[in-house]
Amino acid sequence: MAEDVKPTRKNLMEIEDRIELSERGHDTLEQKRDGLIMEFMDILDQAQDVRSELEADYERAQDRINKARAMEGDVAVRGAAAALEEYPELTTQSKNIMGVVVPQIDSSKVKKNIDERGYGLLGSSARIDEAADAYEELIESIILAAEVETAMKKMLDEIETTKRRVNALEFKLLPELRENQEYIEQKLMEQEREEIFRLKKIKAKKEAEEDEEETVEVESEEEETPERVSADD
Repeated sequence: MAEDVKPTRKNLMEIEDRIELSERGHDTLEQKRDGLIMEFMDILDQAQDVRSELEADYERAQDRINKARAMEGDVAVRGAAAALEEYPELTTQSKNIMGVVVPQIDSSKVKKNIDERGYGLLGSSARIDEAADAYEELIESIILAAEVETAMKKMLDEIETTKRRVNALEFKLLPELRENQEYIEQKLMEQEREEIFRLKKIKAKKEAEEDEEETVEVESEEEETPERVSADD
């Protein structure tokens, strides 16, 4: 509360410095928030495209695996899947977007040639190859979706955090500081008026005393004058 602040010029200067610093911080956070929202909207558009591609890839993969099972049988499909020797590898790195660290996922050994799948030409068929192609594309879509979704979540969290900081400065800290500033300024003005009034009172009292002294001196001179006249006579 403002009443808890000691109304001194030193405190006033400190509060004015804090207000200036808080206003600069508020402007900076507002710019960051707006920049984050713009970046988030770009990622959101990308996420919507990735989701659509993921759904399409999933439906295509399901369709092709169902056809492979229908044409070749579950045993042949499971045998082709079990022949796989090299599995996809993922490496993660980080990139910075407006101060937010988001993951960047790199994949390798996802898409393979027929001779890299382990089942060989004789143990395969066109239907199994098509299903394998579709699922490799699906895995790549899943990896991309995971990267985009994670980045979007981190950006959204940072936007919410920044908004809370902006609101805290705008609706709590700055109003309190300005209230304290106004309170101290009013108190200092009251003290200044009281000091001026006190000085005027002292000055008036001193002038009254000086006038009284002058009156006493005049009266003394008037009393002495007849005596001097009598002596001359």
